[in-house]
Amino acid sequence: MAKKGTTYRCGECGYEVAKWVGRCPECHGWGTIEERGDARPAIARVAAGAPSAPARPIGEVDVEAARARSTGVPELDRVLGGGLVPGAVVLLAGEPGVGKSTLLLEVAYRWAAGEEPRSRRRDLRQDGEFGPSLYVTGEESAGQVRLRAERTGNLHDQMYLAAESDLSAVLAHVDDVKPGVLIVDSVQTMASPLADSAPGGVTQVRAVTAGLVALAKERGLPVLLVGHVTKDGSVAGPRVLEHLVDVVLHFEGDRHSTLRMVRGVKNRFGAADEIGCFELRDEGIVGVPDPSGLFLNRHAEAVPGTAITVTVEGKRPLLAEVQALVAKSSLPQPRRAVSGLDSARVGMVLAVLEKRGKLKFGEQDVYAATVGGMKITEPAIDLAVALAVWSGAGDIALSPRLVAIGEVGLAGEIRRVTGVGRRLAEAVRMGFTHAIVPPDPGPLPDGIRALEVDNLGAAINAVQHVPLR
Repeated sequence: MAKKGTTYRCGECGYEVAKWVGRCPECHGWGTIEERGDARPAIARVAAGAPSAPARPIGEVDVEAARARSTGVPELDRVLGGGLVPGAVVLLAGEPGVGKSTLLLEVAYRWAAGEEPRSRRRDLRQDGEFGPSLYVTGEESAGQVRLRAERTGNLHDQMYLAAESDLSAVLAHVDDVKPGVLIVDSVQTMASPLADSAPGGVTQVRAVTAGLVALAKERGLPVLLVGHVTKDGSVAGPRVLEHLVDVVLHFEGDRHSTLRMVRGVKNRFGAADEIGCFELRDEGIVGVPDPSGLFLNRHAEAVPGTAITVTVEGKRPLLAEVQALVAKSSLPQPRRAVSGLDSARVGMVLAVLEKRGKLKFGEQDVYAATVGGMKITEPAIDLAVALAVWSGAGDIALSPRLVAIGEVGLAGEIRRVTGVGRRLAEAVRMGFTHAIVPPDPGPLPDGIRALEVDNLGAAINAVQHVPLR
């Protein structure tokens, strides 16, 4: 029986229940229900207090102190919206071994050295914009981090390193070093003396993050936090963690590939859908300013089951290759395997091909994937997926100089997508000469022949008339 005046609340989503349960009915998290006090305290009248600062017209607010400052890593600056804003708290999450610590060690070095990208480099140390960098590790020893810094060439006199897992000790290091940027690796290993639970628990993560956010806002100190991820790839810890911080970044990459991508999920200072591309090497992590060629396989001859498309991540158009394999199945229920694509949308495209394209997949296995470990979820690649499956099913090769852009509807129609001109400009730059696009695509660049189609049947008919060479 639940005690009178007691309620139970989920530590992940805040959903309240009358009695304790093992699984939250709202977010379906296990073991997140916590006992709370009375959910409906008496409402008291709050007396007016002295404000910390008088309200001013918005035009008189000083914005120079809130200008973004470059991290010295251009690809990371792109995702952050120009750099680190004083007082901003950034959460970088990713799977173990993807390169989070290596990237932040590079940021710590460039910040300590006062380096900006070459396009606007100047002596920031003399300008007073940069200060020492403080790297706090709770997962490794100081010696292990020093060895990695030597291997990647990230050693500087203004880089400070501390191996701590207590929040109060971290604050003491901040008072002693007075850094220009603070890096905490990771937030799940830190413990606050104000919370009683074990490090990594819901209560501890919330308390540690709240303390670091208060520190950042009070001193105007940029703080970079490393976060763990769950089995499904989402940020580990309570959902309130993502609400407390200003920026949430996901570090993605296939462990069998050197390509890494930092994807913005939340950003209070810029676009929330930008990506930065990196390459993980033995000597460290290097930004890739022009990654389009990394997601393509250059074939000497046309290969059935492949189609090229152009996806847009933030403001960056990227060429991507979609591959499909259709083979006769020996199983009672044919397989549908997807890698790098939205499985639900691929299933929808297969259904449209069966209904509108008169193809049969009832006794065939279908595999669809992207090249280079790229993950694409936008609907603009539906047409490329459909053409790749049609090409693989009929063993008919598409032109290697053709790109396909468009969303496929349930009625088989090809819908318009945004930024067709910008996508085709990137295709022209990479040497493509033909494109299958939806009707009324708007102004298009020179150097490419755009074939407008309004349904899937017209698209299939159009690709057969594009020369293979």
